[in-house]
Amino acid sequence: MHHPSPLLMTRRDTLLAGAATATGGIPMAAAASNVTPSTVPTPLTRVTLNVNDEAKTLEIDTRTSLLDALREHLHLTGTKKGCDHGQCGACTVMVDGRRINSCLTLAVMHEGAKVTTVEGLGTPQRMHPMQAAFVKHDGYQCGYCTPGQICSAVAMIDEIKQGIPSHVSADLTSQPMLTPEEVRERMSGNLCRCGAYSNIVEAIIEVAGSPA
Repeated sequence: MHHPSPLLMTRRDTLLAGAATATGGIPMAAAASNVTPSTVPTPLTRVTLNVNDEAKTLEIDTRTSLLDALREHLHLTGTKKGCDHGQCGACTVMVDGRRINSCLTLAVMHEGAKVTTVEGLGTPQRMHPMQAAFVKHDGYQCGYCTPGQICSAVAMIDEIKQGIPSHVSADLTSQPMLTPEEVRERMSGNLCRCGAYSNIVEAIIEVAGSPA
């Protein structure tokens, strides 16, 4: 039987020889058939959150975002999943009074925290003043971004009351003024594809106690 000279071996011959060596001489198809998927269950952890003034204990994957914990586990679907990259603000909720993008944080990082979603602000029967102002001023069209806009607006007014400046604050040492420029800057992380920005600004300023 003729055996090819090592100098005449093709690239295919070299790859097949290497594969056979790596599998101990077992044909590749047979080796592949012995590979079984892992049966190790995904480890879960327990986390307790105070969501809209109710204690909620969940058994979740440690990789679960706060957004998915709210939507998929607690079925609070008012909080929307938009970009899932922290760029649109549709998932904004308040954690211990501070607004955050819930898609960018893990639920297990907020053990014992007070989480407020749009459902916790008001209901159709008893709306929060910000919700009522959005209705009055047509601060929405499709409504997808609206829950995040409202949560962000409520927290933003508290930031101004606390004297926290923004990039457009004229004097960093004095109390920020609730001007349209301040509102636009502070709400710039919440996008509205329908373009209801001017109406949103009017609603926020009215709730804050200034003329729209």
